[in-house]
Amino acid sequence: MKKNPRRNFLKKSVIATGSLLPLSQMSFATPSADLTQDPINFIGPRKGFTPKVGTLVSMMNFMRSIILRPIQGLSTKDLDFLLDEKANSIGAMLLHLAAVERYYQEDTFDGKTWDLPAKENHLWEAASDLGDKGRAEIKGYPLDFYLKVLEESRAFSIAEMKKRDDEWLTSELQFWGSTSNNYCKWFHVVEHESNHNGQIKMVKSRIG
Repeated sequence: MKKNPRRNFLKKSVIATGSLLPLSQMSFATPSADLTQDPINFIGPRKGFTPKVGTLVSMMNFMRSIILRPIQGLSTKDLDFLLDEKANSIGAMLLHLAAVERYYQEDTFDGKTWDLPAKENHLWEAASDLGDKGRAEIKGYPLDFYLKVLEESRAFSIAEMKKRDDEWLTSELQFWGSTSNNYCKWFHVVEHESNHNGQIKMVKSRIG
């Protein structure tokens, strides 16, 4: 079976010692007041971004708000809950969302493939793979742990998108053997969160 290039990439991603994300060693720019005050239910341009990039950011913000609603107040036990021996926990899925976003940051902002040897963080690799590795290693963490990772990853995405324009977003390029663009790649990040949102809600409904 051909290996998923996204997972291979994540396994090679450089991880700073003692941190889940290399990003956590950096100082992140936070969204501007204009961005945070924009209505979450309005999809469209945002101040501080070119029109199409801002529209993408508004979709990312909307979907992230949807993801965060059902997990509020969950205990560590809730986050570790497994429906069965083949299921993924809510905590593992949250970390997986950050891992996928990390992949697209490296791919679209830096064009890196990380072929150089690197120190790997076991949780980062588990988050990209999920399955048996995720069930074995991603557990025992409180909600704040997952929220911090998601917030760090998203803050970096937003800060980098402020540096880019609509041409960067829409120009044609090759991705996984077909014509694509960065808009498609980042829309996949939104779609990916939507997919796991349904799974998270289903798992939550079965807790207890």
